[in-house]
This record gives sequence, structure tokens and C-alpha cells, in this order.
Amino acid sequence: MVIFSFITGMLIEVFISGMTLEQSLASRTLSIPINIAIAWPYGVFRDAMLRAGRRMSESGWMKSIADMCAYVLFQSPVYAGILFVVGADTDQIITAVASNAVVSGALGVVYGHFLDACRRMFKVPGYYQAH
Repeated sequence: MVIFSFITGMLIEVFISGMTLEQSLASRTLSIPINIAIAWPYGVFRDAMLRAGRRMSESGWMKSIADMCAYVLFQSPVYAGILFVVGADTDQIITAVASNAVVSGALGVVYGHFLDACRRMFKVPGYYQAH
């Protein structure tokens, strides 16, 4: 999550929302310990979203939608808080969070596959995996 969020966040902050490089670096630096702290709760939240999606449909597209929703719903408030703390103005926060929701919504599916692969590779017991 740290690497994924650092790269995508910086690109969005600098090139889309108009933050300065210094603001983005401050945001990305602050996000590292936060992403470490929220990685486990996010995994639990994502698993719950996958279970809910699977109750509606067992298709692969439903897993992708659940992954996308989990990522956007969980990460957006956290991201807005980080931007507020580093001094981004309201317009920058709204633009960055909205842009991040669109970009990361799509990338959240990719991140979900990456997370599943990491869980399998490290043999994490008891996680929910929708096929």
C-alpha cells in the first residue's frame, strides 16, 4: 500500500490537482506511517466488501466492483485528512480526492489482485479470497 499510494498520489497531486512538489512530498511522507497503520484495517474492510459483493454475484466483475468500492470508500477520507494536515486548500483537496477516487478506483482492482498475491505468497491465514 505504501508504494502504490506514494506513486499514484504524487502523480495526481502534482499533475492534476496543482499542488506544489513540496506539498506533495509532505503529503506522501505523512502518508507512509498512516498507510502502514491502516493496511490491516483496509484488508479487513476489503474482505467484508468482497463477501458482500459475492452475496450479490459470484462473477469476476463483481469482485472487481467490490475491490474498487472498497478502495475508494476506505481511502478517500484518509487521503482528504492527509491533504488537510499538509496545508492543501479546499479546492486542491476536492480535486485530489476526486481524481484519486477515479484513478484509484480503477487501480484498486489491480491493487486487490496484488494484495491477494501477497497474501498467498506469505501464506496469510484466514483471509477471505473471492475467486
